[in-house]
Amino acid sequence: MEALARLHLTVTRAYKVNPDINFEIFIHKVDGLSDDHKIETQRDIHQRANDDLADAGLEKIHLSFYLTSIYDHSIFEAFSKVVQKLIPQLPTLENLLNIFISNSGIEKAFLFDVVSKIYIATDSTPVDMQTYELCCDMIDVVIDISCIYGLKDDGTGTPYDKESMAIIKLNNTTVLYLKEVTKFLALVCFVREESFERKGLIDYNFHCFRKAIQEVFEVRMKVVRSRKHQSHLQKNKRPTPNGTPRMPL
Repeated sequence: MEALARLHLTVTRAYKVNPDINFEIFIHKVDGLSDDHKIETQRDIHQRANDDLADAGLEKIHLSFYLTSIYDHSIFEAFSKVVQKLIPQLPTLENLLNIFISNSGIEKAFLFDVVSKIYIATDSTPVDMQTYELCCDMIDVVIDISCIYGLKDDGTGTPYDKESMAIIKLNNTTVLYLKEVTKFLALVCFVREESFERKGLIDYNFHCFRKAIQEVFEVRMKVVRSRKHQSHLQKNKRPTPNGTPRMPL
C-alpha cells in the first residue's frame, strides 16, 4: 500500500508537469510467485492504481505494467517495450523486419542495441522469453570473444565493427545468426538448418535490409538537423530588447 501511495503521488505530480508523459511501472521481485499469482498480483496493482487515479479525476492517464525479476531477462524485455514506444520509426523497422524474414526463410529476427541488449524492434510474430534470452546470451558470447580476439596486436581497434558476425548451431536443428547493422545495432535471427543452406540469399537480403535501416536513420538525422536550423533562424529573427532586429552571426 505504501508503494501504491508513492506511485500515485509520483504520477499525479509528473502529469501536472507534462500531460504527454508515458507512465511505465515495473513490478519487481516476482520470481517468488507462481504464474497464476503473478497475473493476479499485477491485476490487483493495476486495479488499485487506476482506482486511485479515478478518485482524483485523472482517468485519462494510462499506466503500463511489467513483471520483472533479476533472475531472468524480464527486465531487459520490459525496457525493450518501453524504449520502443519512444522510437518514431518503429512501424518502419518492424515492416522491414517482416519483409526480411518472409523473403529469407527466417523464423524470428530481432534488432538489438548491442550494449544494453534491449531490442528496439522485432518482426510481428510473438516474442518468446526463451528465444529472447538466447539472443542476449549470444550477444554476450560475441562481445566477450571479440574483446579477446577482435582487437589488433597493439590493442587498438574496436571489438564490434562492420565485420562482426556469428553463427551458433543449436542441438534442435536451429541456427542463431548475428550480423552487424551499425556500430550500435545487431540483427539476431533464428533460422532452421534447412533454410540456412541458402545463406547466400539471406546475406543478400541482409545487405538490402542494412542499407534500408541506414537510410531510415539518415532521414531522421536530416529532420533533426533541419529543425535545429529552423529554430536557430527563428531565434535570430526575434528583435532585441530595444526593438532592433538581431544581426545574424
